[in-house]
Amino acid sequence: MTPPRSGLRPPPPPGGAASGPAEPAPRRQLGWTRRSLCTAVLAWPCLAPAQAFDLKALMQRLGQRKSGEARFTEERIVSGFDSPLRSSGTLSFAAPDRFVRQTLQPVQEAAELQGRTLLLRRGGRTRQMDLDAVPEVASLLDAMRATLTGDLAQLQQHFRVELSGNDAKWVLLLTPQEARLQRQLRQIEVVGQAADVRSIALQLAGGDRSLMLLEPVTPAR
Repeated sequence: MTPPRSGLRPPPPPGGAASGPAEPAPRRQLGWTRRSLCTAVLAWPCLAPAQAFDLKALMQRLGQRKSGEARFTEERIVSGFDSPLRSSGTLSFAAPDRFVRQTLQPVQEAAELQGRTLLLRRGGRTRQMDLDAVPEVASLLDAMRATLTGDLAQLQQHFRVELSGNDAKWVLLLTPQEARLQRQLRQIEVVGQAADVRSIALQLAGGDRSLMLLEPVTPAR
């Protein structure tokens, strides 16, 4: 009759190793592995709390810049023209409400927005316009100015604002909310990096479109 098995093994014979297959090493590493895993997880940089990146945070960051200047190149696709229309120059802004576009090529001209007044200069002549008299133009200029100065309330007056991406590359999609603006403009796409706007793309309702690339004179830090 086979004796019942016990949970205890007999001690090895004196002076020698036990016969039969070698015993596996005790699994003492298990507790150490769990502790090391917990330590690694807690110290893992990618699990550290990240700085919030949302629409409000982005606009606050843009609003911290009180002035800026960038060189631009623009390409416009306009119905009726066989090739794109290209121009270049500079853009500048100063908070709270000054925005200037200075075109240097192919012709020299300037558009300066101060408050609700737009000044157009070309060939030694100056024309002054009240933005309230041209609401579609006003909404477009306000969108550009409000983006550069981080004025979210101004943007949301005329556009539905959607943000995607992260601090290294973000995209703002501005879709007009008013019917009169929708008849002229389909969408504005603003792409940026940190507190710098790097491109502005316009899609007009009639199919025309433009892309402006920006190179900051002094990049944001």
